[in-house]
Amino acid sequence: MNQEKAKLVMLVGIGVAAAIVLLSSTLYSINYGTIGVVTRFGQIVGSPVKPGLHVKIPFVDKVLVYRTQKIIYETLAADVMANSNSQANYQDYAVDTTTKDGQQISVRYTVRFSINPKEVKNIAERLGTEGEVVEKIVKTDSRIWARNMPRSFSALDLYTGNIQEVSEQIAEKLVPSFEENGIILDEFGIRSISFQEDYVNTIEQKQIEKERIATEEYKAQQEEFKKKALITKAQGEAEAQRLQQQTLSKELIQKQYIEKWNGILPEVMAGGDSSFILDLNK
Repeated sequence: MNQEKAKLVMLVGIGVAAAIVLLSSTLYSINYGTIGVVTRFGQIVGSPVKPGLHVKIPFVDKVLVYRTQKIIYETLAADVMANSNSQANYQDYAVDTTTKDGQQISVRYTVRFSINPKEVKNIAERLGTEGEVVEKIVKTDSRIWARNMPRSFSALDLYTGNIQEVSEQIAEKLVPSFEENGIILDEFGIRSISFQEDYVNTIEQKQIEKERIATEEYKAQQEEFKKKALITKAQGEAEAQRLQQQTLSKELIQKQYIEKWNGILPEVMAGGDSSFILDLNK
């Protein structure tokens, strides 16, 4: 009797476990910010599945989930990848390329995009999962243009900050390709471009020399200004003396003498001409 009860309990347990497995294989949920596609024997069935609780045929139907939120793909330097604190969904190595004048550079950029919910069935059929979408389109296309576009610019243009123009031109190339594959490009941006150390040193030395020349030119201009100021001052003083001599008369000299005289007649007169003193007694 005890054996029969034990068998019964075992059978009930198996039945409950099977029911739980069957139920978990039948019900599934789609979270917010995502959309699902159901496949049956490798073929897409029905319409895209929106967020919520849904039912599928257990052990037969499979669900592919795609994010409709913003997704970030970015490239990083090799020595940064392992210790990066980036919140990007997909990370990759920086793109190495050359400039128009042959300088070696390394481009680090970010692509922010999203999957068009209306195109998710086509995406599943043509490209596959979200990871495959990133690998086949986002990664491939962005790296191609990040490698080719800088070759139209000189190293000096890129070094002095002409990065925005490169980013805009790459974005223009990506938009039609992304749209064709059901991807919405939100933003493409070059974060930084690294140059070879010898090139950076050369540019810095040129900048230092340029600043030194500018400083010397400024000093020369200052000296020229001072020189002209002294000449102008001397010319002004000479002109003032000339005008004063023209206006100086015997009567004016007598008047100035009277204004400065202390009332005491001099005991000794130097020189032979003292007529202006005699004139005062008239």
